Amino acid sequence: MTIKTQTLSYTAGQDGLKGYIAYDDANESPGPGVMVIHEWWGLDDYIRTRADRLAELGYTALAIDMYGNGDTAGNPNEAGAMMNAVLGDMETGTSRLKAAHEVLCAQSMVDETRTAAIGYCFGGAMVLHMARIGMPLKAVVSFHGALRSFHAPAAGEIKSRILICHGAADSLVPESDIEAFNTEMATAQANVKFESYEGALHGFTNPDATERGRAYGLPLAYDESADHASWSSMQALLNEAF
Repeated sequence: MTIKTQTLSYTAGQDGLKGYIAYDDANESPGPGVMVIHEWWGLDDYIRTRADRLAELGYTALAIDMYGNGDTAGNPNEAGAMMNAVLGDMETGTSRLKAAHEVLCAQSMVDETRTAAIGYCFGGAMVLHMARIGMPLKAVVSFHGALRSFHAPAAGEIKSRILICHGAADSLVPESDIEAFNTEMATAQANVKFESYEGALHGFTNPDATERGRAYGLPLAYDESADHASWSSMQALLNEAF
């Protein structure tokens, strides 16, 4: 196994974007590709590490840029502003998601009929949006992601299998959002698995979450048990989907 990585520049309309791609150079034929969508902090080292881990599993992983120019946030105020700029203009956000998927599918080592997406926090909301609008993804996985909907899918519109990895103690995802999501998915007749990890707070997969939570007074914390359990569930879903 020889994992190769590189920064990958691409565009969505007039927007310049900088992703990160990781893959096993020993793969001799096209295989599945997985998009990785960052937290509200932007495409940082944590997300690159997740892409690397997917490559070690044999996937071509593209960590995408939703903010432009590879920008990252230095504090929660910046992160919130950058995230809300996307959420407030989901036409542009959708364009960036579709452009990244096209870039992934265009890679010679990717079988364009076998793609998936995983996302964290803000990125979790984005992968669910891709599923809701019927993008051709075999599976999507949301880790401690927001459940808010920007598109109400009709019955049968969702083509992806969906895995929600939720921290049971995540105060940033209220119970009302979970109830609304479950109702929405039932109406859409979607294939959804919802896992809830006891005691886990928001950001439970990110080893930096505890320190950031303390530094900024936010309800964030890393949870090793929930991190490992959710990653294993993701692996199982991808194995089944591909």
